[in-house]
Amino acid sequence: MNPTHSIKPAGLFRRFAAILYDALIIIAVEMIAVGIVIATMEALLSLGVISYGSYADASDVLNHHPIWSWFFHAYVAFVWAGFLSFFWMKGQTLGMRAWKLRIQNEDGSTISFIQSIIRIATSLFGLGNLTVIFDSRKRALQDMWAKCEVIHLPHVQ
Repeated sequence: MNPTHSIKPAGLFRRFAAILYDALIIIAVEMIAVGIVIATMEALLSLGVISYGSYADASDVLNHHPIWSWFFHAYVAFVWAGFLSFFWMKGQTLGMRAWKLRIQNEDGSTISFIQSIIRIATSLFGLGNLTVIFDSRKRALQDMWAKCEVIHLPHVQ
């Protein structure tokens, strides 16, 4: 891999463009994940294994039940974090690939699972990228905390 100092750090526009692409993909993945839960609940209901009780439907149970709503929302967050962690540990999400960005350690190696979790926890839902404007090395808040960098890959001819 090229030395890190010869590679440009990713700018704010490219980062937000990649986030937008990834958001659309994550929404689709979340729809599938939630659809699996709803379909499973409906199948169990039709088999008589579960009852919604005083709740109107599966969505009502998943969003308002004191116990199941916590598990359901944790599951949705896990799917979201799992998607980002999986792709970040490979170096690129699909949105990052489209915008020619790569996440890496300063030595060019891919980030670890712990670094990906630190990035999620410190990204402020994408707003951590605004520090790119002020940082001389164009690092986002999550990059600083996770000790990694997002670079703009050179154009390959």
